[in-house]
Amino acid sequence: MNFLSKLTLFSCGAVFAGIVLSGCGSSRPPTDQPVLTDNPLPPVVTGTGNGNGSSNDTTTMSGGDTNGATSITTSTGTDDEDNALDKAARFHAGETVNISSSTGSEMVGGPIPATPQSYLIADDGTISLPLVGSVMAEGKTPGELQKIITQLYVPQYFVNLAVTVTAQNRVYYVGGEVSHPGPEEYLGQTTVTKAIQSAGDFTMFASHTVWLTRSDGTRLQVNVDKALQDSASDPPVFPGDQIQVPRRHF
Repeated sequence: MNFLSKLTLFSCGAVFAGIVLSGCGSSRPPTDQPVLTDNPLPPVVTGTGNGNGSSNDTTTMSGGDTNGATSITTSTGTDDEDNALDKAARFHAGETVNISSSTGSEMVGGPIPATPQSYLIADDGTISLPLVGSVMAEGKTPGELQKIITQLYVPQYFVNLAVTVTAQNRVYYVGGEVSHPGPEEYLGQTTVTKAIQSAGDFTMFASHTVWLTRSDGTRLQVNVDKALQDSASDPPVFPGDQIQVPRRHF
């Protein structure tokens, strides 16, 4: 093969290589076009704490395009319910507190007999105890009051002293068109529908729309039929509350 033929063959090869390389480059998408993916970003979960130690959780689900992101927010905070339950556990004026004490020795008695003694919480929220006088009981839980009383006696009067505080006469009231109207002992967390059932349930003349009056005077109207279907419509009942079941109009 002479020199001219080799030169021609080399030129054709160079042209063919250029065409191939140019074709590969043209398969790339324009840089101003979005790149789509089948794998969206995972949900991002954030939590914000509250004063009671619980958290309000928020879940946000984001897609590839941030302008079309979908946010789903779920609140699990229970501040109102927690505050109400905390309030119910605390003593109020007019309640009776049972208190006993023991030194652990049969030779030395405590300031309060080992047999529980009843103390009425006065209008100013206090009870009067031997040696130490007036003690604020209103607004305290049994455990808090027990700790306060122990600290008043130990170590000033006693080296060792075990104090026990319990509540007495914690009741709510159900009146009107129920089978057994009157006070009901508060045994723990309960609701309007459960309280009515504890009072023997409705009479045949009862309206199923009742009134709940809180100890602070707040009044709530409750549709019992709806409350039986939806627990969110069944408010809690606390000591001192009153439920009034009126007679229905025929």
